[in-house]
Amino acid sequence: MASRSMPKLVVQSPCYNEEQTIESAIAAIPRSIEGVSSVEILIVDDGSRDRTVLVARAAGADHVVSHPENRGLARAFMTGIDTSVRLGADIIVNTDADNQYDARDIPKLIAPILEGNAEFVFGARDTD
Repeated sequence: MASRSMPKLVVQSPCYNEEQTIESAIAAIPRSIEGVSSVEILIVDDGSRDRTVLVARAAGADHVVSHPENRGLARAFMTGIDTSVRLGADIIVNTDADNQYDARDIPKLIAPILEGNAEFVFGARDTD
């Protein structure tokens, strides 16, 4: 992590035609987490043809980057990682734009990093 007293977190969300769910997904992301200096939300629009970008901006996304056409999840994920690093992220959380992951778990997800016990953490959603 950078030399700040507290790390910066960027929560990135690759999305494609998610105008129906992006607002609630953004609203669910905690904007203040103990041990983190700031939480910024990055939307990676993978060539959406609906109002995803407009809804995301209105919902409070701090940053939006867009692919001119759909390039797939892996490319959108990598665009998000590259952009998050350029934004100065010390910690990056990747989540989805359709609420398949519970954003309230982000503090638990990053806790091992904040405690110095991990450099990388994977979360898994309950598929039941």
